[in-house]
Amino acid sequence: MTTGEKLIVLSSGGTGGHVFPAQSLAERLKARGHRLALITDRRGDAYGDSFSGIDTHFIQAAGVSGRGPVAKVVALFRLAIGFFQARRLLRDLKPDVVVGFGGYPTVPTLLAAAFLKIKTVIHEQNAVLGRANRILAPRATRIATSFNTTAFLRDADLGRAVWTGNPVRPEIREIRDLPFPAFSATQPINILVTGGSQGATIFAGVVPAALAALPEAMRNRVHVTQQCRPEDLETVRAAYAANGIETTLAAFFDDLPQRVGAAHLVICRAGASTTAELTSAGRPAILVPYPHAIDDHQTANAARLCDSGGAWMIPDGDFTPDVLTARLVSLFSMDTTLEMAARCAAHVGMPAAADTLADVVLNVAGANGNGKDAPPTLREEAA
Repeated sequence: MTTGEKLIVLSSGGTGGHVFPAQSLAERLKARGHRLALITDRRGDAYGDSFSGIDTHFIQAAGVSGRGPVAKVVALFRLAIGFFQARRLLRDLKPDVVVGFGGYPTVPTLLAAAFLKIKTVIHEQNAVLGRANRILAPRATRIATSFNTTAFLRDADLGRAVWTGNPVRPEIREIRDLPFPAFSATQPINILVTGGSQGATIFAGVVPAALAALPEAMRNRVHVTQQCRPEDLETVRAAYAANGIETTLAAFFDDLPQRVGAAHLVICRAGASTTAELTSAGRPAILVPYPHAIDDHQTANAARLCDSGGAWMIPDGDFTPDVLTARLVSLFSMDTTLEMAARCAAHVGMPAAADTLADVVLNVAGANGNGKDAPPTLREEAA
């Protein structure tokens, strides 16, 4: 190991909301000359190339929430096995710090690190501290948050908590430097609708009907780019075509950051990565929180963005064509409303989150290649 080089172990759950910030941090740490390893469960195979070039180690793990009594016992048994596996790995690896991004695979690894007196950092992507991170927070050396206030974060932990933001892809950060698309009564209105498997179904039914009910002059200006489930594509296409609305429809867009940059308005769910990307890019949105998210964390995420003036929230149960039409007419009737909301979203965005989080991790590890101090703790900020 070269002078100043640190070994940093990452641990992440299997969903994109956990993986994306872990991947962004890994890129920044590698760029600063540090070594990395990843400890996860077998679902980590789904990471694909996200952590290419990083040594990956697998342990057993399982989620406990929402399971029956027998399944919970089995899950706890697997977590216990994972703890002993992680402890053995960490003894061999001897990392300078272990960083967890939430999700049940992080619990055995971070608990084993605490048991071995290895410094730890946990990162919370949502405005509500996740259940895995609630277990780990009292034992963590540092707690990095994506929002300046996070539900279920104990007062006793504020002295170890720092507000870093949620790392996003470089392609999203670059949008921030682009001007907001020109908007006036004579120009097209670009709407981006994206929701993945948890949003595509409701958006497929509500958005086409809502846009069909817009005043004709307004409807004729609309161009919709919408992510749809494959089985919904033709139905959605026919609904828009029947009302003369221009569309670009697909089950997946590999150039989504560019489409975010071109949008006047985004209609989407309120997951952690989504809200981070909207604020980093500086684009306004209508947020429809997924109602079955654990601890209703998407509603908390949406509320933080709406409080800034950068978005409008419509609860899933209220998301009907009539409600959406009324909202869109209001937003499209004034030339400056959307651009002002875009500025508000950008104002609370933290495009440097990956570097800030890297500063925190390296300060905990005892090295900081950029010579920067970590941000103040939430307690220090409140003082």
